[in-house]
Amino acid sequence: MSRIYADNAHSIGNTPLVQINRIAPRGVTILAKIEGRNPGYSVKCRIGANMIWDAESSGRLKPGMTIVEPTSGNTGIGLAFVAAARGYKLMLTMPASMSIERRKVLKALGAELVLTEAAKGMKGAIAKAEELLAGNPGKYFMPAQFENPANPAIHEKTTGPEIWADTDGAIDVLVAGVGTGGTITGISRYIKHTEGKPILSVAVEPDGSPIITQAMAGETITPSQHKIQGIG
Repeated sequence: MSRIYADNAHSIGNTPLVQINRIAPRGVTILAKIEGRNPGYSVKCRIGANMIWDAESSGRLKPGMTIVEPTSGNTGIGLAFVAAARGYKLMLTMPASMSIERRKVLKALGAELVLTEAAKGMKGAIAKAEELLAGNPGKYFMPAQFENPANPAIHEKTTGPEIWADTDGAIDVLVAGVGTGGTITGISRYIKHTEGKPILSVAVEPDGSPIITQAMAGETITPSQHKIQGIG
């Protein structure tokens, strides 16, 4: 049977699980899902593809429109390779603190970058993207990764089932870095709700910007700058 993908976006997923041997305590199996094997080299390829597919199917994204999105980098790369494959222009707003290397990759994939003040972090990038969208809603479409249900949905549809199948259901704890929360939410939904296994889901965030920890403790949420790109 022929296995030809309609475009590069359809080649996402089915990344391998690899056993971590050197740091695991005796009797404990630690597995890492190598999402760098996705076509855009990160887990964000999944949401980049699904947010665009979902917007196309609902009619919110039409030919000729420009995709605009605030991003700290990886989601931008995920959107960029899909936008290039499907013929959309892409404009990304991002804090000026993002690495030069990441900017070069995004530009190479055809994205236009709008840099915002580093001190304002992702809030500044989000505000700029919303400003562009409000100025010409007929021209721009914003996926809004932080609140788009297509984000966790792709992990519930693909990542979770892949982990379950590759482990034959032998998973007790899920550990995931948290940015938008889409990865840990979607995988957890699939394993806990669809498969009915009560695993422990552990969210990892930078200690310099522990917003989930603050929220759970009933403290004032105070996001701060930190040096771990992509989460927090």
